[in-house]
Amino acid sequence: MDARQQDTPLQSPIRDYALIGDCHGTALVSKSGSIDWCALLRFDDDPDLFRILDASGGGFWDVVVDDLESVSRRYLPGTNILETRFETAEGTLLVSDFMPVGRSRSAGTHDYVTLSAPGWLVRRFSCEAGKVRFTTRFRPGGPGFSTTAPAMERRPGSIYCEGGLTLHCRGDVNLEADVAHIGYALAKGEIANCVMTRVPPLMDPVDYCDRLHAVTEAFWTEWIAYSRYRGPYCEAVERSALTLKMLTYAPTGALVAAPTTSLPETMGGERNWDYRFCWLRDATFALFALSVLGYSGEARRFSEFLSRSCLREGSSLRIMYGIGGEPFLPERLIDHLEGYHGSRPVRVGNEAAEQRQLDVFGEVLDWAELRVALGVRLSQDEKALLAGIADFICRTWEEPDQGLWEIRSEPRNFVHGKAMAWVALDRAARLLGDRPIWRKNREALIEAIRRDGCRGDPPYLTQSFGSSETDAALLQIPLLSLPLDASLLAETVRQVENELLSGDFVYRYKGEDGLQGHEGAFLITSFWLVEARLATGRAEEARDLFERLLACANDVGLYAEEIDPQTGAFLGNFPQAFTHLALIGSASLLHLHKVKGAKALRGANAQRAKRLVGATEGRKALLHALWRNRRIKLFSSKKSVLVLD
Repeated sequence: MDARQQDTPLQSPIRDYALIGDCHGTALVSKSGSIDWCALLRFDDDPDLFRILDASGGGFWDVVVDDLESVSRRYLPGTNILETRFETAEGTLLVSDFMPVGRSRSAGTHDYVTLSAPGWLVRRFSCEAGKVRFTTRFRPGGPGFSTTAPAMERRPGSIYCEGGLTLHCRGDVNLEADVAHIGYALAKGEIANCVMTRVPPLMDPVDYCDRLHAVTEAFWTEWIAYSRYRGPYCEAVERSALTLKMLTYAPTGALVAAPTTSLPETMGGERNWDYRFCWLRDATFALFALSVLGYSGEARRFSEFLSRSCLREGSSLRIMYGIGGEPFLPERLIDHLEGYHGSRPVRVGNEAAEQRQLDVFGEVLDWAELRVALGVRLSQDEKALLAGIADFICRTWEEPDQGLWEIRSEPRNFVHGKAMAWVALDRAARLLGDRPIWRKNREALIEAIRRDGCRGDPPYLTQSFGSSETDAALLQIPLLSLPLDASLLAETVRQVENELLSGDFVYRYKGEDGLQGHEGAFLITSFWLVEARLATGRAEEARDLFERLLACANDVGLYAEEIDPQTGAFLGNFPQAFTHLALIGSASLLHLHKVKGAKALRGANAQRAKRLVGATEGRKALLHALWRNRRIKLFSSKKSVLVLD
């Protein structure tokens, strides 16, 4: 064993992780090849492995290679299959990590929304050159975040853990205390497979790994081939799209904010939240990104999930839901866990689900207008819901709330929230026909924003009524089509930069929010600055910033929620859907500006989405490109049909 690998920290930097998944569950794999987080069957299940939240007792599955000299990794191009290459003095070991996924046999040839996934995690060990010796170590976490490992029993071809988790393997197995050691010696061309399962399979899954690898590779390459994005930064856009697909829960179409809980916003602090849920405010961003890329199936399924949730709740909309549509997400503390590098508490559930946040109503109406612009016909129930929301806004917009950032202090009159209330009434009028009460309240909202939400000379928008501080949420306002002076919007962007910009990264706000400590800069707000600069006539600065932000991804193209501007370290839950949605949105708007000019950015998301769809290549050109890339032959194949028989 190489001393450098022995000295690898038990909890790697967040930046050092990569994600694998099957649109049901996910796992995080470190640069050293250690799986430190895994929820096999559902994103929000109590995990099977969670060393990332407890270094000593959280469970892991790692790889220790003899005489190790170097490690490198990548995603197999066009897929979510992770390949980690270990170079030794005598040979090369390639580890392929993936969760099998494909289309079911009954699905249509081009239906990539209906998925089949057995809920397995596969590690495929292949000797590419020379010979290699290595050990893979497996230590399961206990049920319910228990740090006491379940009892393990060696069986023919597997290691069975009390409670049902099973590791299927054929190496030299030794059980030492609560860790299983499986040793291998491989020569060039030899392959060893290991599979972790929770549901007992009808066959030995080790025998199916080669087929599953081919099926999974075909599924992902076929799926990404349907992207119609042809602008610059295509590699980053496609990696973000693949990540978002992984974070979509196939049974319902819900998009999780992140697959993890309680990765800290500041090391050692208390700002640790559970993000394994679906936020309504992601709706417009997700529909915009998926639609302009051409993924109408995913966009439709996500919209159907939100429609079901919204119709059930009516005007008492909650800001987030569980991935199965659960409205109640009670927050509890897992006090016995150490947390990531001592960052406590670890939380499960999210108390913010009970908050009142005014902006969410505007996001729902904006999402509805975008759906209609993309060809959806709203049902009578949906129209009634939207009208009810608009009426509700008229009665309640003057009340303070917790705002976009879900502060845990006293509610305030956030300017961004008031702007989104105006958006709700504006989109309702466009969709349903204007009504006097909606018009009256729109005018009152704009007047209140101009009167109470501005400060300075020249004036700029503030975080809340009566304050002088600014807020990164205000960067969205130049693209919302509010009737505000261009000079006010431009000055607001400059003021946000003056107060909140550190290098290329934007903090959400500064000031008291009911929590101790501080946080990193948010990556989504940095992408919002790209769009705000673009919308206020600073296109060259916008493009330069975007390109620098692209360079801030980790080595496999993923982003966390936050970043430390001083060190570049990632903070917060990982990977963050919101950040990847923002990347796609910014890239699309930069492309639209380049192709159709500054005027094409005017209006709302619905108008920009229609222009972007029109700016993409036609079907004939798309088929030509696919043929040129030798992908077209996959469409008529059966390679991505997942059948285990």
